[in-house]
Amino acid sequence: MTTTDPAGSRLPLEGIRVIDAATVIAAPYSATILSEFGAEVLKVENPIGGDPMRYFGTPSRRKDTLAWLSEARNKKSVTLDLHLPEGVELFKQLIEKSDVLCENFRPGTLEKWGLGWEVLREINPGLIMLRVTGYGQTGPYRDRPGFARVAHAVGGIAFLAGMPRGTPVTPGSTTLGDYLTGLYGCIGILMALRHRERTGQGQYIDAALYESVFRCTDELAPAYGMFGRIRERHGPNHNDFACPHGHFPTKDDGKWVAISCVTDKLFERLAMAMGRPELAAAHVYGDQKTRLENRHDVNEIVRDWCGSLHRDDLLNRCFAAGAPAGPLNSIADIFGDRQFHARRNLVAIDEQDIGETVIVPSVLPRLSVTPGRIKHLGPRLGQHTDEVLSDLLGLAADEINELRKKRVI
Repeated sequence: MTTTDPAGSRLPLEGIRVIDAATVIAAPYSATILSEFGAEVLKVENPIGGDPMRYFGTPSRRKDTLAWLSEARNKKSVTLDLHLPEGVELFKQLIEKSDVLCENFRPGTLEKWGLGWEVLREINPGLIMLRVTGYGQTGPYRDRPGFARVAHAVGGIAFLAGMPRGTPVTPGSTTLGDYLTGLYGCIGILMALRHRERTGQGQYIDAALYESVFRCTDELAPAYGMFGRIRERHGPNHNDFACPHGHFPTKDDGKWVAISCVTDKLFERLAMAMGRPELAAAHVYGDQKTRLENRHDVNEIVRDWCGSLHRDDLLNRCFAAGAPAGPLNSIADIFGDRQFHARRNLVAIDEQDIGETVIVPSVLPRLSVTPGRIKHLGPRLGQHTDEVLSDLLGLAADEINELRKKRVI
C-alpha cells in the first residue's frame, strides 16, 4: 500500500526499506525519523527480551514502556537471533532486500558474527549502514562502552552545567546525546541515499555519541585554541557574551523565566518592560560591554524585578514590550501551552492492544507538501516476524514454525 500524506502525495521515502538492528535510542531514532516519512522499518530484535528500550521508563498496560511506544513508532518487529547461523543467514537475506541498516553494537561485534561491513556490501553494494557507538569505529577509545551521559562528559557540555565551582549536573536530558546522534545519523543516511542515486554506491556512516555532543559547543574550541580560554560553569546565567542572559525566579513558587538580551536593543525593550527605561541609557547599562563589566549588578536588578511579579504578569509585560522572555516549562506547562496545541506538537494515538490513548511528540521536521505521519506506536515483540519472513523472504508456514522451535525467531 502506498503511504500518503492527507493531501494524497507520496511520502518522500516511500520504497526505502530500513533494517533497525540497534537498541535503545540513538540509531533507532534515525530509523524512526525515516519511518515517519514513508520508509518501511524492520525492527530486528533478539527473540528473548528484544530491545532493552522496551523496559526503560513507565510500563503501559501492555507492559512495554511508554518510551518504547513513542520511540519505536511505525516499525515492524521481527525477532531474529544473530548468535545462531540460521539467524545470520536470514539477516543476510533481509540485507539483500533492504536499503539501509542501523546498528549500534560495539566495534567488531557484527564482524564476529560474520555480518561486518565488507560482508554486507558484497551482498548488497548499494547498502547504506549507520554505525553508532560511543567513540566511533576508530581511535584508542573505540572499544569502550558508550552512553549519552558519558558522551555529555567527554564531549564537553556536562562540564558547563551547574553552579560556579559546584558539582557538574546533567545538561537537561540524560539522553540528549542519543537524540543528537540520531539526528546526525539520519542526516548521514539521507546524504548517502542521494549519493547512491547518482552512483549506485553504498557507504557506511560512522557516528560517535561524544562527537555529536562536541559539535554543539559553539566557540569552545576556537576560544581555547586561540586564547587558552576555558569556559566555566555559570549556573542559571550565561555571562560570557550577553547580559542579562539566563534564568530568573518569579514570585510564583518554583516558576522561572528565561531572559535573553543578546543586543542593546533587546535590553532597551527589557528596561521598558521593567518600567525603568533609564537602565538602557548609554551612561548606565545601555552598552553590552558595560553590562558585562557590571553583570552582577545587572543580574541582581533583573532578578529582583522578576521576583516581585507573578510569572504570567511578568511575561505579559515582556511580550508587550517585545523583550525576549519565555517560561521554563514543565511538561504540565507544555500540555497547557497554546503554542504547542496550535502547532500540534502533541499527538494522541489510540492503540487497541493498549486500551488507552497515548500522547506522544509529533513528527519533525515539518514538510509543507509531504508531512510525515505516525501510523502506529511501538509494536509488540515479534509482531511482524511471520509477515516479513513470509511476504519478503518467501518462507512457508512450516519453515517459520521450525525456526520458532529452534528459537531462531
